[in-house]
Amino acid sequence: MRKVFLFVLMAGVGAVLSACSTLGAMGALLGNSVTFTAPQLQGYLNRRFPRDYDKLGGLVTLSVLNPRLSIPQGSSRLRLDFDVGFGTLGQDSRSPAGHFAVASGLRWNPQTRGLHLDAPTLESVDVPQLGGGMNATGRELINRWLSDYARDEPVYQFDSGLMQQLASRRIGSTTIESGQVVVHLDQ
Repeated sequence: MRKVFLFVLMAGVGAVLSACSTLGAMGALLGNSVTFTAPQLQGYLNRRFPRDYDKLGGLVTLSVLNPRLSIPQGSSRLRLDFDVGFGTLGQDSRSPAGHFAVASGLRWNPQTRGLHLDAPTLESVDVPQLGGGMNATGRELINRWLSDYARDEPVYQFDSGLMQQLASRRIGSTTIESGQVVVHLDQ
């Protein structure tokens, strides 16, 4: 008799715990936003880089390496730092030749199901091989890459599980608040 009682008690506890986990998932769906941290976005970026881009008809290869994403305290924009390599005749593009930093907001793109850079600005460029600064050609290569990247490539892409949870919700604005990316949901 005692074994039957323990079995019924354990089954009841299991049912309650199962209901609580379902309630937690429902609570997330009932909220008006989804938040992401810098480490979540960084993990996605780590899987997407390094990237090589042939420019000027293949005469130059631009390699973008080692992305580092941060959200500066009190900022409404994220910061992306990259190493950059330039490949020309006899020079390996995967060897970092310098560094550049970008500040940007984020926007939702339903076609890619991802968060993309929004109004990115080139904050700094340091290429020691070119005397620390960057010539007009190098700056133009990075600005072209930045424009193409912002248009085509997500900084973070929603997985199928999250999209299923949000199936009946419409994604509204995306903001950066208190060190997190906040995707606001419309009803």
